[in-house]
Amino acid sequence: MNYNQEIESLKEAIEKSPDNLPLRTMLANKYLHFGRLEESETEFQIVLNYDSNHVKAKEGLGEIYFRRGKYSAVIVICEELIARNMASERIMTLGAKALVRENSIDQAQDIYEKILNANPDFEDKELDENLRMPAFPLDNDDYDLDEMFGDGYDGIPEDKDFFLEKPDISFKDVGGMDRLKQEIDLKIIKPLEHADLYAAYGKKVGGGLLMYGPPGCGKTYIAKATAGEINANFISVGISQILDMWHGRSEKNMNYIFEVARRNTPCVLFFDEVDALGASRSDMKGSSGRHVINQFLSELDGADANNDGILVIGATNAPWHLDAAFRRPGRFDRIIFVPPPDDLSKQKILEIILQNKPKESIDFKKVIEYTKGFSGADLNAVVDIAIEQILIGAMKSGFPTPITTQDLITAAKKHHASTRDWFNTAKNYALFANESGLYDEVLKYIK
Repeated sequence: MNYNQEIESLKEAIEKSPDNLPLRTMLANKYLHFGRLEESETEFQIVLNYDSNHVKAKEGLGEIYFRRGKYSAVIVICEELIARNMASERIMTLGAKALVRENSIDQAQDIYEKILNANPDFEDKELDENLRMPAFPLDNDDYDLDEMFGDGYDGIPEDKDFFLEKPDISFKDVGGMDRLKQEIDLKIIKPLEHADLYAAYGKKVGGGLLMYGPPGCGKTYIAKATAGEINANFISVGISQILDMWHGRSEKNMNYIFEVARRNTPCVLFFDEVDALGASRSDMKGSSGRHVINQFLSELDGADANNDGILVIGATNAPWHLDAAFRRPGRFDRIIFVPPPDDLSKQKILEIILQNKPKESIDFKKVIEYTKGFSGADLNAVVDIAIEQILIGAMKSGFPTPITTQDLITAAKKHHASTRDWFNTAKNYALFANESGLYDEVLKYIK
């Protein structure tokens, strides 16, 4: 029987028993084997319509997406199956390769190590060349720490400086984002303004807020503006201020930052790219990173200290990499999606960017027609591109030339929305890994 006959026989059997999932899976795999990807995908999707947790169907889709170069979709499927402890070596291999091709080497290394732990004889040319790297053995006697770091090095780096700021911006300086401002006002600012009233009901003032969305949409700026709105101290924390190569120092750094915030309430403690500090612990077995995450969770809980008056804001472009424990009540229990600005917000952002710059009367509506999906950072880039073009002529004439509507339109046509890649990835998580409903706002925005 040739392959066409096999396929026809399977289709006839399925017509008589359309809900026979093993038969449909067999047909989908036949299509996949012979490179008929569209037909294979259709069958796998039908299987998932019957059973949304069907492992073989998800693995089959992972194979299809990998062949089509849709690496973010492969990564989502691989991560979900790993989380369920149901990932085969094949899907983990595809997931690791997809991560390598997306330049997410650390995550690829984690999956690669899982494969090698299960199968020490595993070989794959692409993964071996990119990921089989020797570890740095700090306890190896062959390494002279004094020679590497200087005489008398005791393994403890100098204290880091965590600067307290008093931001001079507030919500009026943030273009648009009205819905986000309202949520922060209701959930964060009002409790701080009426602390005595909240205390009467035994409710603490402060807490945690997680903002997620595509890069360049103002998450950092709105966090600083929140501190300015309530005249609070502001501490911005980056991963480099926490992580330390020496055992135990990272946890101490985390504790120190929270202690500074506690001594200077009211205080907004802002963690940018919080997923880098709070990555899923299921991917960190045996890693010192787990200790940092546990310390972070302990500080958020205020187990050994009082966090009253501290607002912890986390910002991330990749909420799918954040450990689920951070979303427990009392931690980052308020989660807000920060989308690209709408048309009205875009106009306000452009007005702020163009303020004090030589310009004609700008027809913002016409400009905005060419900015679909643009973030605030993209709009800033558009103005920069327009100015660069104008400067070429201005330097020849010696006189500043005003920015025109057409200058901005021409610049917008040259620039591509930086949010597209993010939404491609987010859509895959929203479709395949949204059991908690975390990405409902993303789906609503896309629709």
